[in-house]
Amino acid sequence: MSFWNNKRVLVTGGAGFLGSFVVEKLKKRDCRNIFIPRSKDYDLVNMEDVKRLYYDTKPDIVIHLGAKVGGIGANQKNPGKYFYDNLMMGVQLIEQGRLNKIEKFVALATICSYPKYTHVPFKEEDLWDGYPEETNAPYGLAKKMLLVQSQAYRQQYGFNSICLFPVNLYGPRDNFDPESSHVIPALIKKCIDAKNNNEDEITIWGSGKPTREFLYAEDAAEGILLATEYYNSSDPVNLGAGFEISIKELIELIAKITGFKGKIVWDTTKPDGQPRRCLDITKAEREFGFKAKTSFEEGLKKTIEWYDYKII
Repeated sequence: MSFWNNKRVLVTGGAGFLGSFVVEKLKKRDCRNIFIPRSKDYDLVNMEDVKRLYYDTKPDIVIHLGAKVGGIGANQKNPGKYFYDNLMMGVQLIEQGRLNKIEKFVALATICSYPKYTHVPFKEEDLWDGYPEETNAPYGLAKKMLLVQSQAYRQQYGFNSICLFPVNLYGPRDNFDPESSHVIPALIKKCIDAKNNNEDEITIWGSGKPTREFLYAEDAAEGILLATEYYNSSDPVNLGAGFEISIKELIELIAKITGFKGKIVWDTTKPDGQPRRCLDITKAEREFGFKAKTSFEEGLKKTIEWYDYKII
């Protein structure tokens, strides 16, 4: 595509889960100058490292996917770190992008930025109607500040930046570390480990009643690049698949696909998190033609097959 011709593109988090799909799709679009900073070389929480990164790479476009993030347990253990690190990374990258006069900055926010009791489906204009769910609030608010900065910088400096709000992501290459993983990899690991160890039950956090929406990571990567190519406003845009499933239904589906036939025990002393999550996705399709293509069961099967193969 002509949009990417001769563009120098910096992808923070490009070696990570979502970033790996974004980088693959950039290469398929014939983007030849892609820069992926590694944490051992650049600490993006440190302003001097951010300045050096811009000096070294001289990007035209920055796609900021880098984040310190985890599931409910990790958020409960690291509220200060997740707030500070995510805020400082984003704020400094945008400020240095402005000073370096880059063409476009693409910031990835999070569904955790939405108020705890947002009416379903979540519309972009609902973002300021209340406080986020408590266990995710520090992370969600840090990411929401990128929207504030994007809008303020466009107003004062004419800086072209956009802010996307993806729903929970899943897919091959996800993080399966039980200390920091999100719900789908955590449940897949529990089922497969129990099956392989001949265990007859697994324990799941919460009541099973909350609902979630999930977006296949490869689809999310396509949405991010379509927005980069076609969207030029600092008004927020949701990225999602447009469906809702309860955690109870989710674990039953994962158990079915993995072949785990044991008992599911609910630990109701553990938090449920936000009661419901489901995005209104009409704006993304209207503004830049994005619509998720991967069915949920198909995406789950691909994720489970990837993890099963990885542990053999």
